[in-house]
Amino acid sequence: MSERPAGDPGAGDPHAALPLHRIRVLDLTLARAGPTCVRHLADWGAEVIRIEPPPAGPGGDITGNRDGFDFQNLHRNKRAMHLDLKSEAGREIFYALVRRSDVVVENMRAQVKYRLGVDYETVSRINPRIVYGSISGFGQDGPYGHRAGVDQIAQGMGGLMSITGAPDGGPMRVGIPVCDLTAGNLLALGIMMGLFQREETGRGRWVHTSLLESMVFMLDFQASRWLMAGQVAGQAGNDHPTSIPTGVFPASDGPITLAASSARQWVRFCEAIGREEWLQKPEWSTADGRSRDRAAINAAIAAVTQEKSRLHWIEVLDAAGIPCGAINRIDEVFADPQVQHLDMAKRVTHSRLGEQRIVGSAINLTGIDDSPRTATEDAGAATDAVLAELGYDAARIAALRAARVV
Repeated sequence: MSERPAGDPGAGDPHAALPLHRIRVLDLTLARAGPTCVRHLADWGAEVIRIEPPPAGPGGDITGNRDGFDFQNLHRNKRAMHLDLKSEAGREIFYALVRRSDVVVENMRAQVKYRLGVDYETVSRINPRIVYGSISGFGQDGPYGHRAGVDQIAQGMGGLMSITGAPDGGPMRVGIPVCDLTAGNLLALGIMMGLFQREETGRGRWVHTSLLESMVFMLDFQASRWLMAGQVAGQAGNDHPTSIPTGVFPASDGPITLAASSARQWVRFCEAIGREEWLQKPEWSTADGRSRDRAAINAAIAAVTQEKSRLHWIEVLDAAGIPCGAINRIDEVFADPQVQHLDMAKRVTHSRLGEQRIVGSAINLTGIDDSPRTATEDAGAATDAVLAELGYDAARIAALRAARVV
């Protein structure tokens, strides 16, 4: 692993026990998929240097609303540096950082990194131990390799929009950028595999995925239905595509969602809601039969559940071992006692914006505090410090600033 310079935030601090505290990452990412990957690494202790181009002038920051909820949530625990990679002096600084780093992450269009001279082949010649992570829209090559891609395009091309929403309701996007997030999650996993293998081989490698690949992977059983059984899935609304009953049902004070699709759960469910006679219906006695008759089953369940409150049914079904729950708005999610117990809203203090709440990591490691170490830095906040760690004195840094390299 890379050695950290004296005075670096990761040297001797109370967070040094975080699993990735020995790893240095150069973050060249924009938008969401790449930053999602790097956020995992930063949250778990890696020293991340986020490299952004210097602003062209007042108000010229290309990163958008840095103070907004999205940017602040994506870029915590990172150092922020300005560096013009289009300039020769900027690339020299980048290459000096590469020599001292373990990971580079980028999500540029495939051809852009070659034009800038920050591609894997170039970087690995400078530091063969580099693990280089890339996310693209459609892959690094192939018929669509040159195309730009964003989450919704991948949702459509990857099949998700065709199976989301009510039957015959037309294509529907998912309410989160699931392709971006999944690509980021998978790349973080791939980078960890690259680092793990490097311990044995001494060499890094290029790890890459795309929004389209990630979306096809996330189709999971819906994809295998086609590949193995020739079934083209359609829209099923709030029903599970194959496991019935699983869906949304009315209570007297709002909807609930429940799942009682296995043979054992179906028996327990019918007994819990006082409808043992349903167990005697031959057409509902098998999973295939219940799937074929889902409309009648759903209507029968709704006629029962609408008579009592959500809390009543959640308590009754929970006691019977039937998965169930309320359908919460986002504010209700963070008011939920279990979510609060899981500490999914983390507090961090920003030097200008004051105390903020950001979304916590969903990974738990025993004995390790995953509280955020720093809020998202202002643009270029760490530029001088990073250059000083590379040996640049005040005069050279001033000259670089005058030339708009940093």
